[in-house]
Amino acid sequence: MAQAQPVSRIVTLAPSLTEAVCALGHCAQLVGTDRHSTWPASVVALPKVGGLEDAQIERIVTLRPNLVLLGPRSRAGERLQALGVPVLMLDARTHADLKRMLVKLGEALGEPARAAELIARLDGELDAAAGRMPAALRGRSVYVEVGAGASAASDKSFIGETVAKLGLVNVVSGELGLFPKINPELLLRRPPDLIIGPRATLTNLSDRPGWSTLPAVRQQQLCLLDTERMDLLSRPGPRLGEAAHMLVECLKALPPR
Repeated sequence: MAQAQPVSRIVTLAPSLTEAVCALGHCAQLVGTDRHSTWPASVVALPKVGGLEDAQIERIVTLRPNLVLLGPRSRAGERLQALGVPVLMLDARTHADLKRMLVKLGEALGEPARAAELIARLDGELDAAAGRMPAALRGRSVYVEVGAGASAASDKSFIGETVAKLGLVNVVSGELGLFPKINPELLLRRPPDLIIGPRATLTNLSDRPGWSTLPAVRQQQLCLLDTERMDLLSRPGPRLGEAAHMLVECLKALPPR
């Protein structure tokens, strides 16, 4: 995307995009973010302009951005463009998407070399995390829950690709979508050895019909993540490698089977 002027006032409408801007050295140019952006700490005090479904168009315009970054599911793009606000739509639902997003953003910010370095660092961090996985955990099956209502990360999502990189086998197929809502009976048919997800929704797993019989539940093979670690896992951004290392730490701390 060719910019008529250097990008000096940026608004982001997704936490992963906020993190990517900062990782490319342009945190100081941020003038507003979505309400969920919390990292790095310096962005918390910035004006908040809503979220995916309810971006505050008038507020964004008053911030005078010369670049608004948003994802494909945001409804704000067309309205902002109609008002003459430069918009860049970026998608990152897989590891390959994330790398393309960083390249595209690097070009928009005049940081192509920095983007290439960041991608190389991510690859190195993922390889290092995979190398830290104990042999006993490799090949074990896993279910990754990402939200209320049994929303799961399938093997085709960026989270699914991360757990596959660590040598785990996802019980949720990408044929169901990237982040499908699953029928709880799926896990009774394909009982996972491990369960990863938010502590808030997984605390009472044995209350779900039949789930008390699952090996992962009986043997307490559960990675229950607090909000901060869940945010780290669920954002397809420059902390992808850090998320992989976090998962390794959580899995290594599980009680022996």
